[in-house]
Amino acid sequence: MNFPTIACAGLCAALLFPVSLLQAQETASEKIIADPFTQPLSVTEAINLALQRNSAILRARKEVEAAKGISIQTRAIAIPKVRAVGSYQANDPRSIETFPFPGAPDQGFQQWSSNIRLVQSVYEGGRILSSVRSSRLIKEQALLNYQVTVEEVLLGIRISYDDVLLAEQQIVVQEASLKLLENELKDTKNRFDAGTVPRFNMLRSEVEVANAKPRLIRARNQYRISKNNLANLLGYNSSSNVTEIPLRLSGKLEAEPYEMTMPTAVLHALQNRAELAVLRVTEKLRDENVKSAKAGYKPSVQVFGGYGSHNSTFTDDFFHDVSGWFGGAQLTWDIFDGFATKGRVQEARALRDRAQLDLEDTQRRIDLEVRTAFSNFQEAREVLESQKKVQEQAEEAVRLAGARSDAGSGTQLDLLNAQTSLTEARTTQILALHDYRVARARLDRAMGLPLDGSPVTK
Repeated sequence: MNFPTIACAGLCAALLFPVSLLQAQETASEKIIADPFTQPLSVTEAINLALQRNSAILRARKEVEAAKGISIQTRAIAIPKVRAVGSYQANDPRSIETFPFPGAPDQGFQQWSSNIRLVQSVYEGGRILSSVRSSRLIKEQALLNYQVTVEEVLLGIRISYDDVLLAEQQIVVQEASLKLLENELKDTKNRFDAGTVPRFNMLRSEVEVANAKPRLIRARNQYRISKNNLANLLGYNSSSNVTEIPLRLSGKLEAEPYEMTMPTAVLHALQNRAELAVLRVTEKLRDENVKSAKAGYKPSVQVFGGYGSHNSTFTDDFFHDVSGWFGGAQLTWDIFDGFATKGRVQEARALRDRAQLDLEDTQRRIDLEVRTAFSNFQEAREVLESQKKVQEQAEEAVRLAGARSDAGSGTQLDLLNAQTSLTEARTTQILALHDYRVARARLDRAMGLPLDGSPVTK
């Protein structure tokens, strides 16, 4: 087999290998994940499920893969290049000149050539080292951007998870309220039948029961909507013939003690927020871009070597080849490029200055975000503390109002007011628990801490 055939076969194999590898990766990514809603989900399981299936996270992973490709392209200037070239040309025999003396060999009307060449840049005005550093920074920036996306999604998971728990508890509260009013209606009806209370009391009880039913209906609807929102964040594809998503949660609305001071919160944010880390890496990348732009003022030097083959010019034998090695060096220097390099340097410097301004602005924004989140958490904690004994007191008030009504010393209005106050106390209690957990999640996110509820060292 001659040299052109070998070079062509090698080039085809090199092109087909990445395609087959990509097809294998796409086939593996098409595996279907089993239905995760066969058992109650904890908040940790919901977070793990979101990491596997959430669309925003999956898109962010593709962005990381794309950034790795950009990183490879960036550092390519530092790596030797190998290029295979082949050509074939047929000429009109009438256009071929012959030697003007008897016995001179005829020149062939077909020409071919092939060569393989290795080129290595040895000096690019500083671009080589800058490209290596930029390659590392691009991958680091992509991973940090991925972290930002994950943190935003996990915050949404935490809040949506607590929204479902809240809606579930709202149903419990409204069902308990309706049952209490139905029992009161039954008792009032018995008394009316016995002639001990007027018809007005029975009508009043019927109206209260009728008013309680829409609140229960709305609570159940909110529960369905909250489950739909959480399932969407978890990447769940519901069937069109399913009326209600079969999502159950194993968590509870509980408030664990959490101590944090404002200075510590701000310090955590400045150290841990991925957004700040992204901008710091961006600033370094802009510095490298300035160095790379300035390289346009300097020469470029490459060394090369290879092996080539072509058919003989002085014979009409198509397969008679002339082969050999070659090597050398080349220097290029744009003494004047129409101010193109000056423009690139000016652009790179402006973008670097902008990156510095973005970093300073984001630091101020994050400081404000932390202070706002801390203030909201303080409010939620104080509201929760104020509601600790309210439900017990409301339950006791209902019991006393019922006893007074049975004894004939209390009115039906007193009992209904006590029952309404109990429902409000229960609703306020679960809302306070929900707001406390959400405020803590937002504070953790503002500080750049893990959103798994793990303890924090001050």
